[in-house]
Amino acid sequence: MANETTVNDNAPGGAQEPGLKKVMGPKLLLFFVVGDILGTTIYSLTGKVAGKVGGALWVPFLVAFVVAFLTAFSYLELVGKYPKAGGAPLYVHKAFGVHFLTFVIAFAVMCSGITSAASAAQAFSGDYLEAILGEGVASWSWVVAIGFLLLLAAVNFRGVGESVKANVVLTCVELTGLAIVIVFGLVALLTGTHSPDVDPDPGRLLQFDTDTTPLVAITSATALAFFAMVGFEDSVNMAEETKNPSKTFPRALLLGMTITAVIYLVIALITSTLVPTDTLAESDGPLLLVVKAAAPWFPPILFSLIALFAVTNTALINMLMASRLVYGMSEERIIPRQFGLVHRTRRTPWVSILFTSIIAVVLVSSLEISDLGSTTSLLLLVVFAVVNVSVLVLRKDKVEHEHFKAPTWVPVLGALSCAFFASPLSGRPATEYVIAGILLGIGVIFWGINFLFGGKKEFDAAKLGK
Repeated sequence: MANETTVNDNAPGGAQEPGLKKVMGPKLLLFFVVGDILGTTIYSLTGKVAGKVGGALWVPFLVAFVVAFLTAFSYLELVGKYPKAGGAPLYVHKAFGVHFLTFVIAFAVMCSGITSAASAAQAFSGDYLEAILGEGVASWSWVVAIGFLLLLAAVNFRGVGESVKANVVLTCVELTGLAIVIVFGLVALLTGTHSPDVDPDPGRLLQFDTDTTPLVAITSATALAFFAMVGFEDSVNMAEETKNPSKTFPRALLLGMTITAVIYLVIALITSTLVPTDTLAESDGPLLLVVKAAAPWFPPILFSLIALFAVTNTALINMLMASRLVYGMSEERIIPRQFGLVHRTRRTPWVSILFTSIIAVVLVSSLEISDLGSTTSLLLLVVFAVVNVSVLVLRKDKVEHEHFKAPTWVPVLGALSCAFFASPLSGRPATEYVIAGILLGIGVIFWGINFLFGGKKEFDAAKLGK
């Protein structure tokens, strides 16, 4: 099959320059969506979600995916309508045309990548690594976490050739670890061949945190569980490299989200049944506890290696995305152009890599993994709420080609639900707003500096992530 390419209609002098190659068909796009969503949350934060909701671990994951599905329909309409890479900043800019708002959304997406990578660093230095190197690693886990981020920065600086086909391999490795949990867990529950040290209790699946009401327990846990949707925004940026995106994207995105939702829910059911809630809440390697309980004969080191690979992959993707967004904002002259400096030898944006890595190191040195995960979900929920509103605003903008159109009630409900779970009504502590406010405040300062010293006021939102 011949490769298709996009065409840049805005080339100087009317010349048509080749654009991004359209290499992604339905199967590759499906693997990309699944691989982008799976990762740190299920491997490291499942126990923290259980600590908020109680034994009914499956409920917040189910609610989080319902909210995500509503937003997915909004994204599908926008991707079909504007099949360009760019994601939320592009859609918000088309809807409102307010450059500062577009910048804040882009910076929020960037910050969500950094907080996600920082939480992955915490997970990397926790229980999974301890299972490999021994208990002594716990005393210098913060050193490991910082070293992990510095290693990511070095890989980012050296240059990473991203390949969609390589993503298939990485996704398969992550899925292998989750398949081990599901298969061994189900076999243990159905046959009773679990560790004698555990006492499976299906009754826990209906137990909620007794320190608060069931509603508050669910909403506060969902606010953290939404971290599972990290990567959802990234898949939209593949629109320009997808064959016939108006038709391919809806099926691939919805099927991919359905697959990940089923995986997360099954694992939540198995995890809560096999492992007591209090034990889960104390662990940042909850799936290792499940494997030990379901199949004590399985080498914990092997599963821990798979888990570390999964969180590393997630962190690297997010740090690449974050540094790329900073570089794109600098190239468009909406933050100081020094952030766009490229290393002469490696041809990588070393200043933006250094900037995002420093923020990640500060975060991982001062915050717990649950705070980092919750802040990530807070930033994404705010972005998704604005995207849902953008769909409604852009209904007046007609395009000639056919595209998917969501029922009007879907973006309305999506905007309201995202806004609710991003608000204090969901049980979020004030510290999360402080962290998010500080991160966004850094961006506003750079925006202001650029504004005062005559920086570019107009920019192309579609180029922010390039």
